[in-house]
Amino acid sequence: MAVGKNKRLSKRKGNKKKIVDPFTKKEWYDVKAPSMFSVRDVGKTLVTRTTGTKIAADALKGRVYECALADLNDDENAFRKFKLICEDVQGKYCYTNFHGMDMTRDKLCSLVRKWQTLIEANVDVKTTDGYLLRVFCMGFTKRVNKQVKKTAYAQSSQIRAIRKKMVDIMTKEVATEDLKSFVNKLIPDSIGKDIEKECMDIYPLHDVHIRKVKVLKKPKFDASKLMDLHGEMGGATDDNGEIVPTTGEFVEPIIQESV
Repeated sequence: MAVGKNKRLSKRKGNKKKIVDPFTKKEWYDVKAPSMFSVRDVGKTLVTRTTGTKIAADALKGRVYECALADLNDDENAFRKFKLICEDVQGKYCYTNFHGMDMTRDKLCSLVRKWQTLIEANVDVKTTDGYLLRVFCMGFTKRVNKQVKKTAYAQSSQIRAIRKKMVDIMTKEVATEDLKSFVNKLIPDSIGKDIEKECMDIYPLHDVHIRKVKVLKKPKFDASKLMDLHGEMGGATDDNGEIVPTTGEFVEPIIQESV
């Protein structure tokens, strides 16, 4: 058969698709941490530019960013990781809220040792502003001064008593506070220190930490509450649509010479 008459044998021209760099369709947004942390600029995130019905802000909302506490507070506390979720986009800024807390794997492994008892507890509790949190706590028994015995194992009755104390303290600390106040307690880990102090008369503990915090349920999104969390009242914008930090004080408007 002649080559010209068979359509499958003939070479088609112009089938090559023009290769376009995908980064030409993308744009960068700044990620902002809430005012509980000293370093507010977490980093930058990439998203496809708004085209037609696909809006860039919708693609950004719901993204979760994991940051070490050392980066957020500019200190050396690197073993605690905070999760921040993007809840609102204004201008070129992604405004985040607290979404959870965890400890690094290497820190957890370094705490677990022989000749001591690990005691863990968790509780589901609601904050005053409607966030349902699951809080996990861990602690270890320790040898007292001048102890001859090599081990420091707690009895099962003591473990139950310590676990009950942990649950009671965690419930009291979370149920009486809003989310912002609770996160302010998580940063220095003051709840772990309170548990260690309270359990001293049952069995001496050391390395007591809030190991993990999960956000199970959250209230309906409120933009004004998120702006308050970021230390900005109402989220005023300038001519370019960029967010402008404002104070709660009243500012007298400038009197115009002509209308």
